[in-house]
Amino acid sequence: MNNDPVLSELELDALTELVNLGVSRAALGLREMVGEQVLLSVPTVALVSAAKAIEILREREDRNLIAVHQAFEGDIAGRALLIFPETKSLELVRAVIGGELPLEDIIELEQEALAETGNIILNSCLATIANMLHRSLKMSLPEILRGEGADFFSLGPVSDTDDVVMFLYIDFAVRERDIRGYIAMLMDMPSLAALKELLGEFIERTVGEPL
Repeated sequence: MNNDPVLSELELDALTELVNLGVSRAALGLREMVGEQVLLSVPTVALVSAAKAIEILREREDRNLIAVHQAFEGDIAGRALLIFPETKSLELVRAVIGGELPLEDIIELEQEALAETGNIILNSCLATIANMLHRSLKMSLPEILRGEGADFFSLGPVSDTDDVVMFLYIDFAVRERDIRGYIAMLMDMPSLAALKELLGEFIERTVGEPL
């Protein structure tokens, strides 16, 4: 196993390509759910420490955040989070449900709508990456969390300060509502090393193939 599992520029480019494919599939899944065009974009993919991910969220967002959390296991194991500022989560629910519902109705439907949206986005991203790497992953059921970034990144079973976070900023456009959020995938160093190896194999397979 490589003792320095940080991804090279080429490996990060390949991972970004896979993430964008996953997000495109998520947009199709959401379109089926809401019955309307959904635009999702991922301008950047970064590998950062858990502490840095927390710092980014603190700098950019209010402290009140909401997240959809799912664990995944397979050749690569870890936890995936879809994170929104709490105010944007209600916007997302309005967009997903459609129509002008009273606030109390939206709050009542929020958990279910967020869980379903998170499940589509996180599953699409992870399943696409796994499929393109010729691997499979098993995902847990979605769980809704509320709190600050530090609460999300210190979940068990054992919090490891060496965890690496694949951190994605995402933009949504649904029913003319602009919604921003983040996808974070936490992996330990062995999982990152496994991902590096799989990306290397993916690059070897695709080099020389027509685009």
